[in-house]
Amino acid sequence: MDILGLYVSKSLLWFFVGVIFVVAEIGMPGFIVVFFALGAWIVATVLLFVDIELDYQIIIWVVSSLVLLFSLRKYGLQIFKGDAVDVDKTNAESKIGKTAVVSQTIQPNVAGEIKVMGSFWRAVSEVKIKIGANVLITSQENDGLTMIVKPV
Repeated sequence: MDILGLYVSKSLLWFFVGVIFVVAEIGMPGFIVVFFALGAWIVATVLLFVDIELDYQIIIWVVSSLVLLFSLRKYGLQIFKGDAVDVDKTNAESKIGKTAVVSQTIQPNVAGEIKVMGSFWRAVSEVKIKIGANVLITSQENDGLTMIVKPV
């Protein structure tokens, strides 16, 4: 095939189509587009040995992509899927029971700020607590970012 005066084989074109699909997979979640890349590479491989018309190339690409998608996606997700951990929630829960220092005055049921283990957190209390006072973190609110404290 002649493109801009350069001869490019059909096989090489399908290979680059596969590369484009791999790049697209990196940008899109779902683990689906990669199977269309594999289908393109199957067509590229077939074209290395047999010269076939574009209609048949597209049929081979669609069929092989869909067969791979439906047969390997579930297995691939098990291999490549990571276990996500909510770091903020785990980090906040590790503060419960610790002593903190008030860095911004806490008014009754109005959020102030505390410093605990080197980080600052919003905090609420049923009583007024002034800056510099030590407090005990008893729990956290449902938002996971606000600590409930009481004076020590």
